[in-house]
This record gives sequence, C-alpha cells and structure tokens, in this order.
Amino acid sequence: MLDVSTRRAPLTASPLDTLAPAAKTVPVANLRALPSAARLAFRGREAAIGRAGAVFGVELPREACRFNNSQGKFALWLGPDEWLLLAPATSATPIFEAMDAALGDLPHALVDVSARSVGIEISGSEAARVLNHGCPLDLHVSAFPIGMCTRTLLGKAEIVLMRTGADVFQIDVWRSFASYVWKFLEEARREFE
Repeated sequence: MLDVSTRRAPLTASPLDTLAPAAKTVPVANLRALPSAARLAFRGREAAIGRAGAVFGVELPREACRFNNSQGKFALWLGPDEWLLLAPATSATPIFEAMDAALGDLPHALVDVSARSVGIEISGSEAARVLNHGCPLDLHVSAFPIGMCTRTLLGKAEIVLMRTGADVFQIDVWRSFASYVWKFLEEARREFE
C-alpha cells in the first residue's frame, strides 16, 4: 500500500534571497521580495467552493480574474473551477489538513504548491510602466483595477499578477523563473533611477 502521508520538507531558501538585499531603492518603482507563504491550488465544484472558503477564512471569488482577501490571506480566481490560495508567513500543513477534513467526500482537488513559487511586490507611481516593459496587459487602473488578478507573461516567464493597491502589484512566479523576473524588473526600472 502506498503511504501518501509522507511530505517533503518545505523549501526555506528563496532564489531572491541574494538579489533582494542588493536592490537599489527606486521610490517610483520599488521592488521587494514577499515573505514565504502557504500556497494551495484548489479546484472544486459548487458544493465544495463555499466550504473551502469558510475553512480558509476568505470567500472564494466567483467573478473572473478577481481576488478576495482577509487578514493577510488571498483567494485568487484563476479559472472557472480553479483558485490559488495564499497565506503569507504560514505553514500550509494546518490549512491543508483543515480543508481536506472539511471537504470530506465532496469532489475536489487540493494541492500544496508552497514550494513551487515565490512572491515579488512592485510598488510606486511607475510600477505599471515598469511591468509593461514585458507584460502585454493594459495596466491602467481603469482596465486592471484593484482586486484584479490574472495569469499573464512578463518577458518569457508565466506569472500570476494581482493589483493590491492603486500603485501596488504582486507577482507570483515559479522559483525557476524568479531570478529572471527580478532581474527583468530591475532592468526595466533603471530609467527611473
């Protein structure tokens, strides 16, 4: 019988650990590495959605490309039956176990993807312009308002982008592309130094 209870130890080192401290301060486009976070990929149908949100502590959005947040946690709509759940500076294990127990026999998929990606925040009056050096989206606040999120590209890397403030964006990027994305943003904001 296969023992599925075995878990890998979480990755503690981030590919940004050496890049972030060396970053120059550019107030109009400030970069910072976000703290580690529990990341759960959730897929489910109507019966499981409400229960998952109640256990996670954030209602799962039903509107395309939107996120809800509460007490530092984020629930991002990524597809008709797919959400990314983020809980900064938290272990995924207790959240995973509570959600798995609450969802019981309801059809769903819940995967701990905490080790898959890291977070980057870019903020300041020129943050959208810096992102548009490699992101094809219209990032004007009227087209990409606060509370919006989506999968997109930044240069050659797939990212999840969300707008958390008028001039604040958060990026979720796979670890293998994190250094590339950080350096891309560093280069794009050089004109504002």
